[in-house]
Amino acid sequence: MSRIGRMPIAIPAGVTVTIAENNKVTVKGPKGTLERELPIEMEIKEEDGHITVTRPNDLKKMKSLHGLTRTLINNMVVGVTNGYEKVLEVNGVGYRAQKQGNKLILSLGYSHPVEMIDPEGIESVLEGQNKITVKGIDKEKVGQYAAEIRDKRRPEPYKGKGIKYADEVIRRKVGKTGKK
Repeated sequence: MSRIGRMPIAIPAGVTVTIAENNKVTVKGPKGTLERELPIEMEIKEEDGHITVTRPNDLKKMKSLHGLTRTLINNMVVGVTNGYEKVLEVNGVGYRAQKQGNKLILSLGYSHPVEMIDPEGIESVLEGQNKITVKGIDKEKVGQYAAEIRDKRRPEPYKGKGIKYADEVIRRKVGKTGKK
């Protein structure tokens, strides 16, 4: 049995979960509403404040979908109660970030400023000029937008300049050595 797929998902107070046909799951909570269509093969049941996911048979595909389905529902429940956030750091001389309405403007050493518009349901918050926090209720969208921001100037291994995640460790390399 899938260890993750077997675990029941507790529904916190103030959260409602509705399961429609074709396994369309809608989760409503204090921070908003998320809905997602999950694999039809899985059986999703709600009983006494818990959601359980069961699989029809032990085919390899069903085993892999089992844990995935449970994790996706759990991420939706956590998203509408606590929300998700990713913190990025901008390192480098003259590299900075600014906010204008829902537009994020990055100065990253290019000949032009890089402008990014926050996607729907996602908000980026600045702390100082070099800390960007991406917040939202959908884990997938938060991660995707944070990755897109990081892609504008990835950290390089010699001086560590660029945009990196706050918890990311950059492998540093030794630069050139002069010949005598």
